[in-house]
Amino acid sequence: MVTNTSGKKKTAIARATVRDGTGKIRINTRPVELADPEMAQLKMTEPFRVVETDLRDGVDIDVTVEGGGVMGQADAVRTAIARGLVQHTNDAELRDAYMAFDRSLLVNDVRQSEAKKWGGPGARARYQKSYR
Repeated sequence: MVTNTSGKKKTAIARATVRDGTGKIRINTRPVELADPEMAQLKMTEPFRVVETDLRDGVDIDVTVEGGGVMGQADAVRTAIARGLVQHTNDAELRDAYMAFDRSLLVNDVRQSEAKKWGGPGARARYQKSYR
């Protein structure tokens, strides 16, 4: 059985394919163990550390991720993997455990950077004005 899921964070989009296998996790065709920086790697593998059962041994996960920065991509991958595991195992207890730990494991974070407007250097800040 093959399950396709996706995750988003800011402008990063991750698409995960979960299938029965031996425990390989690849991010853009590279093993997750080679991901840099280490904080991003820890964030990507978080769905496996939340629950006591060893989910990783029974599945292979291929993730393609694009857009955004390093940590945004890591968050998107984390969501895609967690969603894929829940769909693949069809386990309500796993879903509840993820929701209790951190809702963003299963639900995308919809916050986006606000666009810059005219009349200032950023989205809200305005240029200074002088009266004399």
